[in-house]
Amino acid sequence: METYRGTVYPWQVDHMGHMNVQFYVSKFDSATWQLFGAVGLTREWLNANSRGMAAVEQTINYSAELMPGDLVVVQSTVIAITARTLRFRHVMMNCVSNEEAASTELVAVHMDLVDRSSHPFPDSIREQVEEMIVSNADR
Repeated sequence: METYRGTVYPWQVDHMGHMNVQFYVSKFDSATWQLFGAVGLTREWLNANSRGMAAVEQTINYSAELMPGDLVVVQSTVIAITARTLRFRHVMMNCVSNEEAASTELVAVHMDLVDRSSHPFPDSIREQVEEMIVSNADR
């Protein structure tokens, strides 16, 4: 699913003339929250239940440079869910060249914000995520 669409701005460019790594992470982070919302982990739900999500692992692969003015889109896929973790992948594409610019795979833990420990996902969230995984496998 599409989880982010935007532009590379001149102020996001480093001394090498391409988008700095911090902005790849920022765009991927925006995509993450869209993905979470799609499976029911909205800000409202998290706040109402004193829950949060914490990234515990992230791997990023940079494939092609992005330059000022480039248009980008991020497509996201849920890979797996366990009782307490969600593994997902984002792929950032240059909209004009249709070239992959970067990809990242993350593991996030569902947290209880009161006792600051990992906590199992409720069945309703697990079911939405599992439906998304099956839907992605059918494509």
